[in-house]
Amino acid sequence: MPVAAARVRELVEMTMTSETVRDALVSVAFVGRIAISRYNKQYLGHAGPTDVISFGMSRNHKSAPVIGDIYICPEVARANARRFGIPFKREIERLVVHGSLHVVGHTHPEDDSRDDSLMWRQQEKILARSR
Repeated sequence: MPVAAARVRELVEMTMTSETVRDALVSVAFVGRIAISRYNKQYLGHAGPTDVISFGMSRNHKSAPVIGDIYICPEVARANARRFGIPFKREIERLVVHGSLHVVGHTHPEDDSRDDSLMWRQQEKILARSR
């Protein structure tokens, strides 16, 4: 992995802070194509591998802790990084922040307009501050 565990934690914490979350329990797991494909089919009804899947427990009120799991597939992330012409490490960092925002409750459109969504802009702001 091109990103140390301490950096992953830092990115999750930065995301939670940017979302004014005071208490959180978020796990980040790096899994292979078979596992992510299985989760994608079982929980989202989509066939094949994806780069990141996040699960957040619903909160009764804004002050409740954020609890969630993030699954990232480095193989898919590496292919995406090549396609986008960015470093693999940067794509992993983007997926950590992206997954963290989903755990908090953010959503985005599934089409090409997602790059213009509020969530995407927030993700890019966090990444820009994290350099």
